[in-house]
Amino acid sequence: MSKILDLESRWPELFAGLGSQSRNAIVQAFVASWHEGWEPNREDVENLTNFVRGTYDRAEYLRRAGALATQMLLK
Repeated sequence: MSKILDLESRWPELFAGLGSQSRNAIVQAFVASWHEGWEPNREDVENLTNFVRGTYDRAEYLRRAGALATQMLLK
């Protein structure tokens, strides 16, 4: 695990068009789990950035998050 959670550098295209407050909120949403040893993946970050951007409504965001969680459990 790296010492800095820099999701914007890893996937800058996912953060395009988002303001600094939104970008910070997205990163902070992943920080606690990251500190516990989980490495955020592109799909999870894309899901949240699309929700914040308004591409997905809450129901679609939750559906996608649930599908991603199920995939992780089945691995």
